[in-house]
Amino acid sequence: MANAQRREIVVISGKGGTGKTSITCALAPFAKNTVFCDLDVDVPDMHIILAPQAQKTEAFMGGHKAIIRQEECVGCGTCQKLCRFEAIRQIDGHFAVDSALCEGCGVCSALCPQKAIDFPEALCGHWSISETRFGPFVHAQLKPGEENSGKLVSLLKQEARALAKKLGFTSLLCDGSPGIGCPVVSSLAGATLAVAVVEPSLSGLHDFKRVAGVSAHFHIPCGVIINRYDLNRQGTEEFEAYCQKEGYPLFGKIPFSAELQAASQKGLALTETGGALTETVAAIWEKIVNFHPSTRSQLRPMTAKRNE
Repeated sequence: MANAQRREIVVISGKGGTGKTSITCALAPFAKNTVFCDLDVDVPDMHIILAPQAQKTEAFMGGHKAIIRQEECVGCGTCQKLCRFEAIRQIDGHFAVDSALCEGCGVCSALCPQKAIDFPEALCGHWSISETRFGPFVHAQLKPGEENSGKLVSLLKQEARALAKKLGFTSLLCDGSPGIGCPVVSSLAGATLAVAVVEPSLSGLHDFKRVAGVSAHFHIPCGVIINRYDLNRQGTEEFEAYCQKEGYPLFGKIPFSAELQAASQKGLALTETGGALTETVAAIWEKIVNFHPSTRSQLRPMTAKRNE
């Protein structure tokens, strides 16, 4: 699947709680010949609605953890003195590493006088390729507190692209991480379109400017879906005016509705219930897949966004 033919859509948000994952799942029934991917590896939740059946599961090894070989340790305490994270404890006269506190810097292993500290790769989580009622799904679960989420996101995208190529699919629909951190940067790498799910508020506009700035830095066009727009119509109008002024395409607006909660309780996507919002979301999907950037106003460098 050549880059010129591939459509890689990443749904993002400036913060958690905007409805990003719910809307991604709501778009899924309309996305034909598409590989789905949950890139929010710290707190993944697309699987709650997609109900995946795992076809392949692999361990994700990321970073390293120190382990003291007790039979060779002479108890000099050098490792404990050097560890700035206080991950090495003395218990019953023996030194041991608390894996929950170990940051994997490797100082203790490198400077141990007896060379009695191993530094193997650590198990940080698992990733899977699964089948769902909407199509193939690539997803993962990072263990609580583990790092290297950006590395795991990159791995998921690599696997999703390879699977799409194998199946002859030309589209990826990814649920990205919230915010603007490392997982978001990895989520956006190589994407053809970012879709920001936002809330119509002053803080929502501020969060959007930040995440749109990240997209602009990587020259990825960014469009907008305003969720729960009817809860603050003035805020919605201000958001629409900003998008029009800056050249960000508005793909659609979704009102607050109890339909979402009802669908979620049944383990269904919003658009599987046949409710009033199904046509709204279908129209949004059509705008997304037919989008072609006609200007570069939404691709300005991030430094320009910071100066606003």
